[in-house]
Amino acid sequence: MNVSSLHYVLLSVLAVFVYYLLKHRYRALFLVVLSCGFIATYSYILLVYVLAYVLINYFIGIRIHDSGKKKRFLTAGILINLSQLLLLKYASFTINPLFDLLHIHADASVLARIIVPIGVSFFTLQGIGYLVNIKMAWEKPEKNFVHFILYIIFYPRFLSGPIDRSNHFLPQLKVSQSFNEENIIRGFRLILFGLFKKVAIADQLASAVNGAYANLDATDEFTFWIVLLLQPLYLYFDFSGYTDIAFGIARAFGLELRPNFNRPFMSENMTEFWKRFHISLSSWFHDYVFMRTFFRMRKWSKNATTYALFLTWVLFGIWHGAGWTFMLLGLLQALAVFYEFSTKRFRVRFFSKLPGGLRTWMGRIFTYVFYAVSLTFFFAPNIQSVIGFFSNLSVSNGFTPGGMSDAIFFLSIFFAFAILLFEFLKNDFVSLHDSIEAWWYGKSNMSRVIRWGLYVFLITIVIVFNNDVQEFIYFQF
Repeated sequence: MNVSSLHYVLLSVLAVFVYYLLKHRYRALFLVVLSCGFIATYSYILLVYVLAYVLINYFIGIRIHDSGKKKRFLTAGILINLSQLLLLKYASFTINPLFDLLHIHADASVLARIIVPIGVSFFTLQGIGYLVNIKMAWEKPEKNFVHFILYIIFYPRFLSGPIDRSNHFLPQLKVSQSFNEENIIRGFRLILFGLFKKVAIADQLASAVNGAYANLDATDEFTFWIVLLLQPLYLYFDFSGYTDIAFGIARAFGLELRPNFNRPFMSENMTEFWKRFHISLSSWFHDYVFMRTFFRMRKWSKNATTYALFLTWVLFGIWHGAGWTFMLLGLLQALAVFYEFSTKRFRVRFFSKLPGGLRTWMGRIFTYVFYAVSLTFFFAPNIQSVIGFFSNLSVSNGFTPGGMSDAIFFLSIFFAFAILLFEFLKNDFVSLHDSIEAWWYGKSNMSRVIRWGLYVFLITIVIVFNNDVQEFIYFQF
């Protein structure tokens, strides 16, 4: 079931009201059944596999806590998690070449075609994080099996995150949530804005971006420059749209998910950018890979930081997919962060001579352009396509937005910049933003008319643009 489809949204809205009609002790079970049904719409085999995965991690977590051999059980748990990730996602990139080298006639990727492992990258990190938390005594193992299942398969975030932490999500299930009108309103509002971001902006930009990569030889040269600058907007509005929908549904159920975006294009460097973009993933790698690696290698002094930094970001890139493009994507981020760390004193001394506003916007523009360039490794299917894309960056006349009409294309750009303007005000002009927001959600007749007028407009746009829904980018992970 497509997350941005009206069927998905309407079923979720109906589920919210059923949820509050149930007694507290049945609500988690209801969400588990709902989540199982959602996964089954993709594959019954996947559902059986995920439940087996949950069962294994549930018992390993208990054994880590109760056994005197905590490290051994943690190691076993991590190996099991990484092995299933290797088999289901990276077999064609790692195992099959090894089979070819050994002249073994087998295809390890057949397992992935049987199971259809959607969401595997996300729930694997949740499983590993849970086991590490227990080993480090940051939390106790969850004894309520229904609650633990829900932690892994909660349907709003199952496909594409955000990656939740067990010590953040599980305690919320212990609290009895009463029907809260404000939570319902905020949740539904987030769902609407998420759908708008997805179908009115991201899906329209998808035609231009995906069209360019699919027709490297036939696309006009100037189009590549436009696509290069559109890539960050496409990815951001697609992924943040999904996140808003997930947050909205969870909020309506009285649950809070970990934040995933915080106005990333207001960042002045890549270090700050990754604290604002895909926060749940970057913070997971920081806490469970970078910090753990640095702690183990701390005797290397400064070299420990460098080693941990590059290892973390390369793994970050590989997490996104099997291929050299993703590895290079991670390496580019590592080089950028390493450069910023190594030259911080010099840059502070040099740029302090510039006016504050100029310094801020130079940083934001450079950060955006660097990220736009690095995303070529994200969207391109292989290294040859990356080379072909950059070789076509020569100035020419005309722009063909992936076959869609100019009116729709520029309308989607207008919507994107309207949202970015709102984020700019929220970041740089806090008082003005707060005043506008207070008036917007106020009880005056004017604010109510304009507010509901906008809601009707957004609903109309979502319905009209919902004819050709594209799958979310992070669905593939």
